[in-house]
Amino acid sequence: MEAIILAGGMGTRLQAVVRELPKAMAPVAGRPFLYYLLETLEAAGFDHVILAVGYRHEVIEEWLSAFSTRMRISLVVEEEPLGTGGAARLSLCQAEQPDVFILNGDTFFPVDYAAMLVSHREMGAEATLALKEMRSATRYGLVELHNDAHIARFREKQTGESGLINGGVYLIRREALRHYPDRFSLEKDYFEAVVGSKKLAGFLSGRYFLDIGIPEDYEQARKDFADGKYKTF
Repeated sequence: MEAIILAGGMGTRLQAVVRELPKAMAPVAGRPFLYYLLETLEAAGFDHVILAVGYRHEVIEEWLSAFSTRMRISLVVEEEPLGTGGAARLSLCQAEQPDVFILNGDTFFPVDYAAMLVSHREMGAEATLALKEMRSATRYGLVELHNDAHIARFREKQTGESGLINGGVYLIRREALRHYPDRFSLEKDYFEAVVGSKKLAGFLSGRYFLDIGIPEDYEQARKDFADGKYKTF
């Protein structure tokens, strides 16, 4: 299996607690957050990981020089911000498999990747999104499914609502973004543009989920990872 990690973000909302570091390098329980993403992918059997890097990419490169893994790791550097879609499109040029996972570099959601790949192919989807049931989806907005597990629509954030959210782990056909521009949003310009066309499928997972994009959740990650809670599936 093959994956892209979108690790080029500055982490504007985290700058008060994590200064001058790419968001994926935020320290969590003594290690960069990126370490846990790579550790999980290696344990799941991935062979190749492509890191889409940008802001302070030299910090990631220096850390990788001492990181030991059996996986092959490639770097794709954004010379200027391309958005999540542009970074994914650029990275897919380095991919070799027909279907490639894409992970947000600030989200930990270790789904059953092999099962997700099987589901994706059985559904005949162009892209499959890993979904998580949340009691409060206020930060994320909701995803609604047809009975056949294709994604019907995305709903805006509503205070206090519960339901399925986009978990920031995607599986996409390597050629899906070929005709998109150099700079665009994967979520807004691709997912939301094709939703309802049966190109998008959902894959539900009840595994541990955390997005470190805001200081409060970053602090929660520091506690959970120190306690090993992130390993409880």
